Amino acid sequence: MSGSRLPPAAFTLKQFLQRQRVLSIYRTMLKTIRQVPDEADRKYLKDWARDEFKRNRSATNQDAIRMMITQANNHLEELQKSLALAGR
Repeated sequence: MSGSRLPPAAFTLKQFLQRQRVLSIYRTMLKTIRQVPDEADRKYLKDWARDEFKRNRSATNQDAIRMMITQANNHLEELQKSLALAGR
């Protein structure tokens, strides 16, 4: 009998927390994109966000993941500021 009950691909606590942070950013980004008034812009931004997160889904380098989280937060802040300026 094995000493650990965790599956071989289980996340460490740090990885789990980082994953939760990424998912939270993704959900917030999609909610923010819903506020974009133009339907074509909304679709473009939604597709862009989905593609970016899918493309980086398999990243494992912790430094690279932290950098991508920072970039995602920056993009989200820019979008929120743009919507605020537009009165949304």
